[in-house]
Amino acid sequence: MKQSMLLCCKVYISESRNKEALDSIERAARRDPETVIVNKFKDHDYNRVGYNLVSYVAHDSTGCPVYTPLQQSVVAMAEVAYEAINLESHCGAHPRLGVIDDIVCHPLARASLDEAAWLAKTIASDVGNRFQVGRLGITRNTSEKPNEGPEIASRTRGVVMIGARPWIATYNVPILSVNVSAARRIALMVSARGGGLPTVQTLGLVHGEDTTEIACMLLEPNQIGADRVQKQVEMLAAQEGLDVEKGYFTDLSPEMIVERYMKLISTDSS
Repeated sequence: MKQSMLLCCKVYISESRNKEALDSIERAARRDPETVIVNKFKDHDYNRVGYNLVSYVAHDSTGCPVYTPLQQSVVAMAEVAYEAINLESHCGAHPRLGVIDDIVCHPLARASLDEAAWLAKTIASDVGNRFQVGRLGITRNTSEKPNEGPEIASRTRGVVMIGARPWIATYNVPILSVNVSAARRIALMVSARGGGLPTVQTLGLVHGEDTTEIACMLLEPNQIGADRVQKQVEMLAAQEGLDVEKGYFTDLSPEMIVERYMKLISTDSS
C-alpha cells in the first residue's frame, strides 16, 4: 500500500532567510516519521521556500480515503509558520498572498486526483478554521471570497491557496538583464494568456542584482516541456537584444519524487 497509493503536497512558504523559522517548520513536518520531505527548494532573492512532502493514503472498506499522515504534517507546518512569520514584514521579489502561499496536492503512483482533492479539502478546512486564515481555490482569482476561514484576510497571515490537480512542473529561465519590463513582455508572450505556449503560465520577475527571470508553471509538462519553453524564451529574448541562461527546475519529476521517497523510507526502516 505504501508503495502504490501515494500523495504529494507541495507547500510554498513566504520565507527563506530565517533559518530558525525554517528549522522549526521542518521539525514540525517530521513529527510523523511516515511523512517524508522529499525535496526542498529555497530561493533567497524571492524569500520563498517550497517543500515536497510525500506519504501514503489509506482507505476504508468501501475504497474511500480516510487517512494520510500528510494531513497532520502539513497542518503542523502551518501552525509553526503562522507563529514564526509575519507577512507585514516580509520582503522578497516573488508575489505572495500569504505566509503560506500555496498548498497543492498531487496524486502519485496509483493514487487518483479524487484522493488528492479529498486531502486538499481536509487541509483547507483545518487551516481555515484552526488558524483563521482564508483559503482560496487554485484559480488565483484573488477577488473571490475565501472558501474556508474568515472572509477578511489577516494582515499578518494573508490567505492561502489550497487545491488538487495533476502534476505541475515549475521551471525558471534567467535573463541576463535588469530590465524587468522586457522580462514581463517576454513572460507574457511565452504564456498561454499572451497567445504563446498552451498550458504554460509565467511571471517576469526581478531575481537578484544582475538578472531577471521568467518563472514558469508547466500545467501539462508531458505536452509542453521545459525544452520548448527554453527555446521560446531564448527566441523572444534575442529579439530584445538580451542573453539567456539555461533554465532550471525548482522541483523533481513525479518519477524522481517516488524513487526518492522509496529510498528514504527504506533507509529509515533499516
